[in-house]
Formats: sequence, C-alpha cells, structure tokens
Amino acid sequence: CLQLGLEHFHGVCILGFNSAEWFIADIGAILAGGFAVGIYTTNSPEACHYVAENCSANVVVVENHKQLQKILEIQHKLPHLKAIIQYGEELKEKRPNLYSWSEFRDLGKDVPDARLHEIIDSQKPNQCCTLIYTSGTTGQPKGVMLSHDNLTWTAVAAGQFIMLTDAKEKQELVVSYLPLSHIAAQMSDIWSAMAFGAQVFFAQPDALKGTLVDTLRDVRPTAFLGVPRVWEKMEEKMKSIGAKSSTLRRKVASWAKGVGLQTNLKRMNGYSEVPVNFRLARHLVYKKVRKAIGLDRCTKCYTGAAPISRETLEFFLSLNIPVLELYGMSESSGPHTISLPHAFKLGSCGKEVTGCRTLIHKPDRDGNGEICFSGRHIFMGYLNMEEKTREAIDEDGWLHSGDLGKHDKDGFLYITGRIKELIITAGGENVPPVPIEDAVKDAVPIISNAMLVGDKAKFLAMLLTLKCNINVETGEPGDDLTPEAVEFCQKLGSKATKVSEIISSKDKAVYAAIQKGISAVNEGAVSNAQKVQKWVILEKDFSLFGGELGPTMKLKRPVVVQKYKDQIAQFYADVDAAP
Repeated sequence: CLQLGLEHFHGVCILGFNSAEWFIADIGAILAGGFAVGIYTTNSPEACHYVAENCSANVVVVENHKQLQKILEIQHKLPHLKAIIQYGEELKEKRPNLYSWSEFRDLGKDVPDARLHEIIDSQKPNQCCTLIYTSGTTGQPKGVMLSHDNLTWTAVAAGQFIMLTDAKEKQELVVSYLPLSHIAAQMSDIWSAMAFGAQVFFAQPDALKGTLVDTLRDVRPTAFLGVPRVWEKMEEKMKSIGAKSSTLRRKVASWAKGVGLQTNLKRMNGYSEVPVNFRLARHLVYKKVRKAIGLDRCTKCYTGAAPISRETLEFFLSLNIPVLELYGMSESSGPHTISLPHAFKLGSCGKEVTGCRTLIHKPDRDGNGEICFSGRHIFMGYLNMEEKTREAIDEDGWLHSGDLGKHDKDGFLYITGRIKELIITAGGENVPPVPIEDAVKDAVPIISNAMLVGDKAKFLAMLLTLKCNINVETGEPGDDLTPEAVEFCQKLGSKATKVSEIISSKDKAVYAAIQKGISAVNEGAVSNAQKVQKWVILEKDFSLFGGELGPTMKLKRPVVVQKYKDQIAQFYADVDAAP
C-alpha cells in the first residue's frame, strides 16, 4: 500500500467476501498507517462511492470483476483514489493503476522494512485505525472510528470473558462467513482470533444461501457466532427434515426435546443434576443432531446483531444446544454484554464484559430506560460528523445506544426495544413492536416475518409474510411454501402449496388459523391499544434481495414502510368504520 501512495489516515476500502486476502489487506492497511474500511458486497456503486469518498480512500481492494465494475463506474468521482487491486480472480483487462494480487505483493518488495517499522513505531494506541460504516435508520451511513486500543483491548477482554483457550493450550476453530465490514465478524474472525491464535476457516461466498452447514460439518468449529436469521434457517431446515421422518423417529425426537428443554431450563435456574432420561436422550438424539449441523465440538454457540425469538432459543435448548445471546454495537467495538454457558437466562443478553459498565438512563417505574455504555471499548466518534458524535456520547462520556432495556435482580441485561422503533399511536401509547411480532410468529408457525405498523394511527395493524423456498442463486424469495408450511396447511385441511394460492383464494383455513393466532396474542395484550386489529399477507417474504433486510438480516423498518405504503394505507383507508 505504501508503494501505491497510501497516505496517513486515508482509507483502504475492501470490497469482497471473507478470505485470507481480506484479512491481509485489512491488517496491512492499519500497519501502513491508513484506515481499514470494509464495504458490504451488496452495496450499490453509489453506496460504495459514499464510503470511499467519506474516508478519502487512496486504495480499493476488490474480490472480482463484478465488484471491480462498481468501482470503475465511480472512479472519476474519487479524487484521492490512486490504485485498485483485485484478488479473487485473474484480471480481465489491463488498466492504469489496476493491479492483480500478485503484482500488488511484488510492489511491497521495494519498500524497505525500516520505512514500514518507522510508521508502525509512530502509531499511538488512541489513533483511529479502522472505520466501520454503520447504517443509520435514516440518512447516510456513519463512519465509526475505532482506535488501535479499542480493537486490541476488546478482542482480549471479550475473548477472556467467554473463556477462549489460547492456542498454546488448545486451538479454537472458527468459520468466517458473516460480512467482515460488520463489527461482529471483524471482532470474532480477525481480532479475537488473532489475540488467542484461533484457526480461521473461510466459508463459501454463498454460505448464507445454504452452504454454511456443509462448511460447519467439514470444519466442526469450537466456537460459532450466528446472526438470528442463521439460527432460524437451521431451525426451519431441521423441522422440515423432522416432518419427513418416520412416526417412531418423530416420537423419540419429541420426547427428547421435552426432556432437553426441561433439563436446560432447570440448569439455567441453578439445578445441576443430570437426570437419567437426559443422558439417554443425549445418546439417542442430541449428539446426532449436533453432528448433523457440524456443531458437535462447539462449546460456544452465540447469536447477536439483531433480536432473536424465544421460540428459536427454546428449539435449540430443547436439543441441548444453548444459543447464547450477546449485545453491543459498532460504536462499542462490538460486544458489551455476553451470556455464558453457566450464566445465561432466556431472553437476556447476559452481563457486562469485565471492564465495561452500563447505565440505565432515566428508568421508568419498571426499570426500563435507555441503555448507555462506558469502557475502553467505546469508539472515538463518527468520522467528520461532530454533531452526530455529540448526540451519541454525552458530556459524562456515556455512549447512548438508542436501545431500551433493564437489569434484573441478578444483573442480567434485557433489551426491551429501540427508542426509534417504538410505535407511538394516535392515542399516545408507546408500543414496542418486537414482542408482539415474536408472539404472532410463535402462534402461527407458517409466518416467516411479521411487522407491526401503526405509528400516529388509531390502531395497530400487521404485515405478514409466509415461509417460502428461496432461490439459492439470487437469494430471491419464491412462491413455493416450505415443506414445513405445506404440512401446516395440510393439517388445516388446505391443499395450498404456494403463497399466491393462499392470497388469491383468501384460503379460508389458513386465514382462519392466522386470525386465531392473532386473536390469541391479542388476549395477552397489555392494553387495547396494543392489540393487532388488521393484517395482510404480502406476496413475497422479506429478503436482502428485496431490500427489506440489511446485511445481517436485520429488519429495515423504514424501507418496509416505504415499499408497502399502499397496503399500509389500505389498513387505515376506511378508518372511521374501523374498530
């Protein structure tokens, strides 16, 4: 990078799927005195331009021809750009300042080691070395500035907290597949892995479209971090395999799951004895299940980056796979609280990593308030956005997360919603949408995604999508229902196998089942204002392809509201006649 003219505090953007070259480019950029900047592979050319210009990128590293095209399209608008490097495939064309990975590596031979060491020695722990672009719910992404100390301190503190073993004793194995432009993957795959000497395996680029389990079976990792969507997909897959097995097998599995859930819930509450039937179930079922998904050596199964439903957590717990929640944000270098195998509670994100502190700001009578963080993991600020930085970090140095939450009597943190996500009805009632959405998904197993609407409106309504098969190539949701969803329909006496059949015929059995589930959820509502009065089934499930989900499969509410504004308007069109 130095030979290409990388200047101090200028960006090196990396655009590609996880690979050794990604790591090398990232660490190389930092050691050469630049900023390491990941760009999501799903970004449009315009979104790439925003990041590259914002960090004054001197160098852009791309994986292949497809990603290269995005940069060539915007190159004329990047005054600081001096070179582009392509690592994943051979170059299809020669251009000035465009290098292959081997050409790039050869350039480094002319840089005397003394020059590099001089730059490394001049670096200070409190200087910025990495930018993580975090997508605001509104407006352009903000460049989160993380210092050398942020990364190195957090990597060790979080690793020690979850008891990663040092490679000198026993090497941990991890699979790298989540986008490295996101703090979660960067912290787990690069920095913690480096601090503890873990062995990193790279998944296939289509990991999230279905090949991840194959990689897990090959690698058999000892620690694994999945975003909720990954765990949900595994759950769906396992359920659809279960739906096809023999009656005896299903009975055994169902018995084992009952035993697994009871034993693990007791264990969670402090009972340590292991009943005989649990040992039997472990031998007959749990071990086989773990082997089938490649988690037979995995003692640390984690989930983070978005809320996960209780149903999914209980499903894995019933198979003796405790999926542990952690919580944090880009602005806290990743983790802030982490659950541990011997200290977790369903629905909680665990306790603060040693050295991190939490303040619940302006709690209400139930102890719910805004979660604020402090510690050595707190970021330096947003690049060139002083005002936004002041909004995030108050004068006492507390980082305001924008999340609502509370501690229980044992010090476990629970997230109860997002301040910005709260729906405030016309009657002034504050409604956190996630618990209601999760309850509906639990009550009606055919539902894939549920999104509550009703901000500034007289009542709440809900957009629903059904579980359908996804095109593995494009990631586009299809019209065919999943085997599990088809089975659900058959049990109701419906012959439907496609989403469109259910919608076009307003399938009586399915619509009645959905209404029944929603009515049951409404029974448990805190108040009338929190009841779901109307709902509609959308033709397509939410996806990264359709823009409703972000790179970590987090629901982009503003996008959904915009995209389905006509359906939402319909809820309130005859509002005077509405309940």
